[in-house]
Amino acid sequence: MRRAAAAALLMLLLSAGVADARPWSWLGVRIRDLSEQEMDDLATKHGIREGFGVVIVDVMEGTPAARAGIKSGDIIVAFDDRPVTETRALQRMIASGSVERDARLTVLRAEGRRALAVRLMPMPHAVAGERVAAEYGFMLREPDGPQPELGGRRPGGAAAPVVSLVVKDSAAARAGLEVGDVILQVGETAVVTRDAAREALAELAPEKSLRLTVRRDDRRLAVEIVPAAR
Repeated sequence: MRRAAAAALLMLLLSAGVADARPWSWLGVRIRDLSEQEMDDLATKHGIREGFGVVIVDVMEGTPAARAGIKSGDIIVAFDDRPVTETRALQRMIASGSVERDARLTVLRAEGRRALAVRLMPMPHAVAGERVAAEYGFMLREPDGPQPELGGRRPGGAAAPVVSLVVKDSAAARAGLEVGDVILQVGETAVVTRDAAREALAELAPEKSLRLTVRRDDRRLAVEIVPAAR
């Protein structure tokens, strides 16, 4: 179960994995690590002593990855000639580069090895909010229907976002955040939609504590998520 949850979280929009003053760069793909069997097959097929790399699960339309010709099923094995061994490594490599610059990705396909030029671009604000949530160890979804606020319904039928996943042993899990919690506030900012929550999260630096106000059943709770020391 832990492995499945972690895999789901890692299959995020590939971005910078650290917070700083500049915009996060991104490719616009969903990724996962290679399985042990895939590593063995890779080493056998391509003559690599030890198989390594990350698998492109999905490429989103209109993103830097799509414009560069990256395809689902590609295996990224190098970024600017630096070996890519797992998802986090690739995220950190992208984080170390500037946005709006050309980078070179080395990918493996059925027909062999290819080098692709990709221009890293700033991550859209809403997507950055999803990435911040992932750094703390949780994901959000739209609720199935309008969510009742304590004392009544939210105006206009707006529906606050719901926590859809909490990664075991993450900062969010340690703080007591639970799947099904309804997010009412991010810090001091009230949020009435998932987009509003993502916008608020995008303004945060994930190395700092995150304060959430949530509704759980008929209770209103304060949750402080303290990230692990980096």
